[in-house]
Amino acid sequence: MPSTFVAPIKMRLNAIWLMGLLLLGAPGDAVAAQCGNGPAGFANWLQRFRLQASAQGIGSGTILSTLSDVTYDPAVVRLDRSQRSFKLSFQQFYARRVDKALINRGRALMQRHHALLDRIEQRFGVPGAVIVAIWGLETHYGADATARYSIIRSLATLAYDCRRSEFFTGQLLDALRIVERGDLTSAQLRGGWAGEIGQTQFLPTPYVRFAVDFDGDGHKDLIHSVPDILASTASFLAGHGWERGGSWEPGSHNYGVIAQWNKADVYDRTIAAMADQLSGG
Repeated sequence: MPSTFVAPIKMRLNAIWLMGLLLLGAPGDAVAAQCGNGPAGFANWLQRFRLQASAQGIGSGTILSTLSDVTYDPAVVRLDRSQRSFKLSFQQFYARRVDKALINRGRALMQRHHALLDRIEQRFGVPGAVIVAIWGLETHYGADATARYSIIRSLATLAYDCRRSEFFTGQLLDALRIVERGDLTSAQLRGGWAGEIGQTQFLPTPYVRFAVDFDGDGHKDLIHSVPDILASTASFLAGHGWERGGSWEPGSHNYGVIAQWNKADVYDRTIAAMADQLSGG
């Protein structure tokens, strides 16, 4: 079919969908989409999710532009099913994840961004060493912030899948909110298979709650903007009760805050130990 006919047809289909939305609009609980365990029901689920998103106050333009071409991704479901828990000791995990090169690179970045990290600590109370340790562990300071997966497609697949449908439905709704408020486009929303975004791997819900426009460009961009990335990481910790000037050693209050970043204690101990090394401890 000539491409000149594609857009009008799609516009008519969108108009039909919008009319259905007006006729079927209902409170969020009434339009909650039914989960499934295979690809067969995904299209019907997506239609119901669009209604749910509209009932949550997300604009029709965002819903149409973001969800029109979304398909089920069986690879994401396989990855979710094959997750393994942390079974290494702290010493084993630390040795595997932290080496001299990672520490040296972190110290160099702390020096380069010294003024920025000082401003962040003044505002949020979180030392640069802790922020940079998280940055290094999550993506090697952005080097491993791969954009292999469409965040929207991955989250839609996981929200439809019955294993953790409620959790990922909330994440998908917040991913749409990120697009709607203009922080990132749906095309830019690419990252980890479970919906992690940017250089410190925020899920959409903490992104919506804690992301900061620290470079003042009008967007909260945790993929490209180092000021936004580092300040938002500090904002997350401050939002979970970080105590300015306090220790982050295991057993301390601030260590408990670090545990809100990642539920695996071996990971939290690695953040704390790496921050000690970065700060010269």
